[in-house]
Amino acid sequence: MQAQRSFSSWYAAFALALVAVVLLHQSWLARSQVETIAYSEFRTLLEQSKFSEVEIRGDFLKGTLKEPDADGPRFVQTARVEPELARELGERGVAFRREVERTWVWTALSWLLPLGFLLVFWHLVLARGAGQGGLGGLRPLGPSKAKIYVEKGIKVSFDDVAGVDEAKQELKEVVAFLADPKHYGRLGAHLPKGILLVGPPGTGKTLFARAVAGEAGVPFFSINGSEFVELFVGVGAARVRDLFEQARAAAPCIIFIDELDAVGRARGVAPIAGANDEKEQTLNQLLSELDGFDPTLGVVLLAATNRPEVLDPALLRAGRFDRHVVLDRPDKHGRAAILQVHLKKIARAPDVDAAAIAALTPGFTGADLANLVNEAAILATRRSASAVALDDFTRAFERIVAGPEKRNRLLNPEERRIIAMHELGHALVAMALPGSDPVEKVSIIPRGIGSLGYTIQRPSEDRYVMTRQELENKMAVLLGGRAAEQLVFGSPSTGAADDLQKATEIARSMAVRYGMDEELGQAVFAAEQGRFLGPVAIESQRPDISEATSARIDGSVRQRVDAAFQTATRILGARRALLEEGAALLLERETLGAAELAELAAKARAPTGVAGAS
Repeated sequence: MQAQRSFSSWYAAFALALVAVVLLHQSWLARSQVETIAYSEFRTLLEQSKFSEVEIRGDFLKGTLKEPDADGPRFVQTARVEPELARELGERGVAFRREVERTWVWTALSWLLPLGFLLVFWHLVLARGAGQGGLGGLRPLGPSKAKIYVEKGIKVSFDDVAGVDEAKQELKEVVAFLADPKHYGRLGAHLPKGILLVGPPGTGKTLFARAVAGEAGVPFFSINGSEFVELFVGVGAARVRDLFEQARAAAPCIIFIDELDAVGRARGVAPIAGANDEKEQTLNQLLSELDGFDPTLGVVLLAATNRPEVLDPALLRAGRFDRHVVLDRPDKHGRAAILQVHLKKIARAPDVDAAAIAALTPGFTGADLANLVNEAAILATRRSASAVALDDFTRAFERIVAGPEKRNRLLNPEERRIIAMHELGHALVAMALPGSDPVEKVSIIPRGIGSLGYTIQRPSEDRYVMTRQELENKMAVLLGGRAAEQLVFGSPSTGAADDLQKATEIARSMAVRYGMDEELGQAVFAAEQGRFLGPVAIESQRPDISEATSARIDGSVRQRVDAAFQTATRILGARRALLEEGAALLLERETLGAAELAELAAKARAPTGVAGAS
């Protein structure tokens, strides 16, 4: 309905513009009207000196009256008569005239020129609206915008995809079905109707789809979910029909719908009834096509989304999208395999080890790793190197995580000392607590928008489960910077705002999600989270818990944060001299690498009688 109202409003605007052109045309004719008179009358006016100007155009005469009547014309015109005939007729007192014929060309031009001007103006308005995402929706009423790729146009194969071997194996079966359907169908099995690729952004869903088409050597129909829906109701459904008709004619083939959530959102969740009629009609047509086409034809539907929680349940049931392939963030071995693919494209030094880079990049997706390799190559080019070294990757990682260096950001000596103590506080607490990730680098060089210093820890392995002790130790490391400031200067600064937020999130998750609070018991008080595969969101409490339980949750969070702060304070208090020594070294060198940190770590782990967080 909203699209229909938009169409009606634009139709009315066009009609009003057309009426305006007609009125202007009539007004122009009225103001420029020329009265045609008899030649004898024209001679009389001429003899009476009524003309200020006479224009001669071949056989026509046009005169401008000096003093036209109030309602009369300003211009008169007549057709000339042969002089001899005119004199003879004038002597006998006969009025005579020569008929002036207006050609059809002039009449047509008087209408076509204003209309042409209107159409040109309207075309320019539409073109401008298309560039801004506005009125361009009025124009594309044609068939599907699917881009067809054939085998020669797709140079991607499974060799270009690494890090997710399980997903690759499932998609290899699809390629085998397309290549030899009789062999794989001899036991009654048939090709899955739809395969949904699910994963966070950057994990290679689109790359996988192109690799399947490249391996199978079949036509590849690619379209984005948002391209189905346009301004007019029914256009999206028509494009779905057109896409599947093309696919049936080109079978065996692959249809790939990227960003399926743009067209496959759950129905009936719009805030205003009828607001999503066009999307719902498009989704209904897609469901109908999935039910209607024969899988034995060799048409495979691939779709990708990073938001499976918003898809309509009818779209996900068996018989439509039969197989769900999850492409999660790769583990350490997967990252190393992905890096091997991208490292082949650059000139690298002998010291570049994919495993070492993979260990430094936990949580990175395939797109992140490709960006890391590119940034490292740019840094090596900037320093005019002949090959990309391992140090370039470390600097590229720091740039991606913390932002570019801001060496021109001047800090006074007192601020630099506070930042040095803060960063050494993080490092020493991490070195002292068992099970903490090793500290890779500490720096007080400002980076990015708000980072005045940073401490990098490199996980020794990928972790998927953490104990309560490990979470409490992680909170203590986060609060080590604030504890160092309080211990040395007697007053905290604003530099620990981000650390406090992260520590509070961990403490709240322990209370409301993980059931790690003795007083609250083995219960979950967090609101139900969707299946979104992106970064973990901040835990929120359920709206149905009582005020007393909410107060206990708040007390538990505060108690755990305070306990972690006290643990960090005890650790740094026992190593006060080492804290001063490390801060002085950091102020002198601005960055402490592996060699300097190894010496500090040996001293920090010396027995001092301080236990971990409790």
